[in-house]
Amino acid sequence: MGPSHVAPPATDMLDRSRFPVDEWALTESRYSAHDLGTTESVFAVGNGYLGLRGNVEEGRDSHTHGTFINGFHETWPIQHAEEAYGFARVGQTIVNAPDAKVIRLYVDDEPLLLSIADLLEYERTLDFRDGVLRREILWRTPGGKRVRIRSSRMVSFTQKHLAILTFEVTLLDDHAPVTISSQILNRQDGEDEYHVRAKAMGEGVDPRKAEQLDRRVLVPEHHSGDGDRGRVYLGYRCAESGMTLAVAASHRLETENERTVHVQTADDLAKVVYNVEAQPGVPITLTKIVAYHTSRGVPARELLDRCDRTLDRTCEQGVEQERADQRAWLDAFWARSDVEIPGQPEVQQAVRWNLFQVIQASARAEGQGIPAKGVTGSGYGGHYFWDTEVYVMPFLTYTTPRAARNALRFRYMLLDAARRRARQLAQKGALFPWRTINGEEASAYYAAGTAQYHIDADIAYALSKYVGATGDVDFLNREAIDILVETARLWADLGFWRNEENGSFHIHSVTGPDEYTTVVNDNLYTNVLARQNLRRAAEAVRTMSERDPEAYEQLVRRLDLRESEVREWERAAEGMSIPFDEHLGIHPQDSHFLEREMWDLANTPMSKRPLLLNYHPLVIYRFQVLKQADVVLALFLQGEAFTAQQKRRNFEYYDPITTGDSTLSAVVQSIMAAEVGYHDLALRYFLSALYVDLADRHSNTSDGVHVASTGGVWSALASGFGGFRDQGDGRWSIDPRLPDAWESLTYRLTLRGTRVRVTVRPAELEMCVEHGDHRLTFDVRGEEVVVAPGEPVVVALKDQGPRLSGEPSSPAGTLRADGTVISAIVPSGE
Repeated sequence: MGPSHVAPPATDMLDRSRFPVDEWALTESRYSAHDLGTTESVFAVGNGYLGLRGNVEEGRDSHTHGTFINGFHETWPIQHAEEAYGFARVGQTIVNAPDAKVIRLYVDDEPLLLSIADLLEYERTLDFRDGVLRREILWRTPGGKRVRIRSSRMVSFTQKHLAILTFEVTLLDDHAPVTISSQILNRQDGEDEYHVRAKAMGEGVDPRKAEQLDRRVLVPEHHSGDGDRGRVYLGYRCAESGMTLAVAASHRLETENERTVHVQTADDLAKVVYNVEAQPGVPITLTKIVAYHTSRGVPARELLDRCDRTLDRTCEQGVEQERADQRAWLDAFWARSDVEIPGQPEVQQAVRWNLFQVIQASARAEGQGIPAKGVTGSGYGGHYFWDTEVYVMPFLTYTTPRAARNALRFRYMLLDAARRRARQLAQKGALFPWRTINGEEASAYYAAGTAQYHIDADIAYALSKYVGATGDVDFLNREAIDILVETARLWADLGFWRNEENGSFHIHSVTGPDEYTTVVNDNLYTNVLARQNLRRAAEAVRTMSERDPEAYEQLVRRLDLRESEVREWERAAEGMSIPFDEHLGIHPQDSHFLEREMWDLANTPMSKRPLLLNYHPLVIYRFQVLKQADVVLALFLQGEAFTAQQKRRNFEYYDPITTGDSTLSAVVQSIMAAEVGYHDLALRYFLSALYVDLADRHSNTSDGVHVASTGGVWSALASGFGGFRDQGDGRWSIDPRLPDAWESLTYRLTLRGTRVRVTVRPAELEMCVEHGDHRLTFDVRGEEVVVAPGEPVVVALKDQGPRLSGEPSSPAGTLRADGTVISAIVPSGE
């Protein structure tokens, strides 16, 4: 694969003998027990509320069992080795919910275990068009009998609490007794029923994994069964957080074979067991409908009633209707979201898998955030980060604005907690937590956690883009403007002036996106985004005062807002210190960044990567080395603040010292490489991001899908190669950079309720309104282009922007302004 800081070659990264190319599905044609963790994540199904990992139905051959409900968590006291005021106090961890995926099969009393089974045929497919995971196998039992098993698994996009599973068994050669045991099994955070912890939950020390709780998490509150209706029920309460959960399953077995049924429930197990005298050629079909409901405190008994209502409605409407509704929902999703790359079937397949993952993580995340792993795994404890606002929100804002609004409204619901956190840090306004589920800061390591104040500006940025793209001024005026005001207050209070009259405004002791450089002064990214936050807050307040005086008066009373504050925001934005080194022609990542020596990545062995797992943080902090693209991300998000020359110089300086240790970087490096002209490098970075999970490029896909990276894939396509930029206030531009090997690229943008299809070809740009009745105006390389319904527009392109060969070389050996040389070393202590 090569050094991780070097973009990989532009090649297909999947074993196509096992994962064949299909532009609308991911198929596994050969079973393997060697990468179960990865396949469990990439074949997971979910809807943003409920997620089922791609564990095998039989339940025992698994790397990490997982059923997750967004926001359903346990709390625990954070124990600090050395205490200090203001440290995070209460940890939060997503809970592995009771597992209803388990359907076990016995033929002649022999269990089906895939790891040892004689599989004559095997195929598992996740279909992006209907959201159904299907598996079909042909098993030769130890007694030599051939058995055909077909199963399916679906989490509903139209009913957020609902999952539907089917399991069909047909003997092909001879009769045999068949037992199907359908279960709901409560495991404790990844354990199996024999209390053996899955390897993934206990191997090594990795700060990115979920915290382990050494006590019982789910306290049983109810279990029961109804044999007449084939229903079983389990109810629980989290021991510390007090959250409650209920799960119920309804079963229907269809067969012409003779059968008996037995229902059993206990604290941690509910099962319906069918014993069937199976005849050859006579199918046995089990349909299992499952409902999950959760609450912050409603008794489990009431949640079980809700489960019953969900099951009753589904049984009445029928499974086929649910599947039809699912297909219609996804048809509408792809109509507004699909990105088409003709002639590149491998890329097309991977792109659609990535986009499908974003919607699986966000569609029904109503009232909750979007976790870093969605609902596919327990990595990062199920926490919400800035990943949502910067990497996921663009896709949702321009394709599924309702989901974007839900994500922003969730941040609004956490505003009081953010105000409390600001007070704990002796600041005015609001400081959103670096990582959280319930609104309280859960990051125990403040240097790379709480110090990342930029999350305030990231949220304000996403909010501004959403309002500009949708025109949802009502949401802004009623609720969201409070976020802009309180975050602006934070920046105005945190920063300070030097040389008051014609001085500059500085922000000290913060950490930017790059977690390998912490607690610094005047981080470029933070200052640039804080400036935008201050400006946007002032603009929003002034616009409201002019256009909606009543809403403005309510705002003033609600937040005790003063005109002098708004003037101070404008002044602070105007005076914001933006570090720039005239000698090198770049923007230093922070005020002291260039004083450090460089880490020699080329001579750092792969056994020492990623750096954060092999070196003490203090060692890393002393060097010019990046975990995440920091300045480069600012170049993208606030491109209008930099000249074309500055963008290129900055990219060439920072790209070679970015490690690739973070999955958040490749998409941004691809976007900026494309813009400044490194077209081959842009494609290589794009493919690196495209296959982050499908090819397990960071060796941790077993913890769950990297949702931020999947969202970033859309930005790399639409903003990188597609050239789309949102300048704010309804000003949009397009300046494409189509890869040489691609014949065309088509993406969609929903702006002010109107959907535009944009197609980039080597010599032209075509735009067409697909849905809606508004005229939209774009700047295409300095030319104003108006797109109206029924009036497609074609704009000639003389080129695809600048074309630079190769890639930037390491800036090691460069002279600083004072004449000293920036050297590169690998710290070893030897």
